[in-house]
Amino acid sequence: MLVKIELPKLQKVTKEDGERYYVTPEGNKYPSVTTVLSEFKKRELAEWRRRVGNAEADRRKNFAAKRGTTFHTLCENYLEGNKNTEDIVGGMFNNFKPLLDRIKNIKCMEQHLYSDELKVAGQVDCIAEFDRCISIIDFKTSSKLKQEKHIWDYFMQASAYSYMFEDRTGIPIQDITILISCETGETQTFFAHRDDWIDGFRNYRSIYNKEIKNEVLAN
Repeated sequence: MLVKIELPKLQKVTKEDGERYYVTPEGNKYPSVTTVLSEFKKRELAEWRRRVGNAEADRRKNFAAKRGTTFHTLCENYLEGNKNTEDIVGGMFNNFKPLLDRIKNIKCMEQHLYSDELKVAGQVDCIAEFDRCISIIDFKTSSKLKQEKHIWDYFMQASAYSYMFEDRTGIPIQDITILISCETGETQTFFAHRDDWIDGFRNYRSIYNKEIKNEVLAN
């Protein structure tokens, strides 16, 4: 059953360097959750780019971005009742359907969220029951299986969505569910609790804010 909670749609702005921010109904400009967290993965990504070369890195990045956008659209259509949704991402979606079938009582999908306290915004994939437990649900695609220690940013991203949703609606949702579809044909499910990650996100948000202020002053 689809029971949507409608929230205000925010203006989304993407700068030339790829950074994204949202404009709230009050006119505040808040960076996206993914923009904040990506600042802390730049060293790791720079090392990967050095290993594979710029051309190959750009090719993989663009391919992953297009695949992710298409995959999210397929998931949304399927959850809205289009069970005949065609798999156009190489079998990754068909393998993912059994996980989507465990999602019930959807509260919202692809909704914009923001928090005046965290001064951040974003777009949550899905908020619903997963195995009868209300949860922030995030859909991911990957070229290979992930280890939990390498997806800390997924957990922080979802914890921020949880906090922002409670900010906007007054409804607390503590559980986090990360669902991943891999090119290998396998799927992964990770669970976490918001309170284990939200303080880490607060810290990263604070550091990000200081770095941006310093860059502005330097320029």
